Amino acid sequence: MNLVVTGSSSGIGRALVERLVRQGHHVWGLARSDQHELAHSLQAAPGRFTGLRCDVCDWPQAAATATRVAAATPALDGLVCCAGSQGEVGPALAVDPQKWSATVRANLDGTYYALRAFQPLLEKSPRRAKVVCFSGGGATKPRANFSAYGVAKTGVVRLVETIAEEMRGRPYDINAIAPGAINTRLTDEVIALGPAVAGAAEYEAAVKQKKTGGASLERALDLVAFLLAEKSDGLTGRLLSAPWDPWENLPAQAAALAASDIYTLRRILPEERGQKF
Repeated sequence: MNLVVTGSSSGIGRALVERLVRQGHHVWGLARSDQHELAHSLQAAPGRFTGLRCDVCDWPQAAATATRVAAATPALDGLVCCAGSQGEVGPALAVDPQKWSATVRANLDGTYYALRAFQPLLEKSPRRAKVVCFSGGGATKPRANFSAYGVAKTGVVRLVETIAEEMRGRPYDINAIAPGAINTRLTDEVIALGPAVAGAAEYEAAVKQKKTGGASLERALDLVAFLLAEKSDGLTGRLLSAPWDPWENLPAQAAALAASDIYTLRRILPEERGQKF
């Protein structure tokens, strides 16, 4: 497959690129930092890696990078949006407003700009186009002191659901995933911030996660691979948890799932809890 992965220079994005290229795919990796070392490490792999410097939360850069990719391939089969930043941390009503806004922009705009820039190439895919966006980080419940990151990740889920609805009936699947509490630079950032900024609960959880190894990176990569594969055709508009959801079994339930709001973000009514208010 011809694939684009954003945020490819480190963390989950880099691990995903390494797996995909070693499986024989051609991957364009987008990152703000230099990727020569990664390219060198993948020279002997059966696939191909092309590293491009791009800040995806800057629309002109995202659009220009899509043009460069289009000059090298007539179509893309998939796009994985891994790029993100934990950004401004602290009580929502006490942090720097501009840094708070910049955090939302980096995560939400960075995802949208990639989706928008590469849509023309995805439309030309000879197979069903696949898009995977990274959520988690407070998208499904309040996360004290991480409001900007959580708000942006919630926005990513609603964006995914909306695009899935707009693309209904077309050969295009888009989903969001929550990778789990995997040890990455974000974990180290929380520990470095300390309990005074991140909050005691977040700090203690990060320290414990660092010691115990955290959630399985391989499980998250397996979920991305599943969503890029033909066996997930028709599964779209969902938020899936890599460590907790039985996503391997979903193809057998495709029809029932498509008619439901399972694995989506929805308002809960009192009667759904057997209560009246």
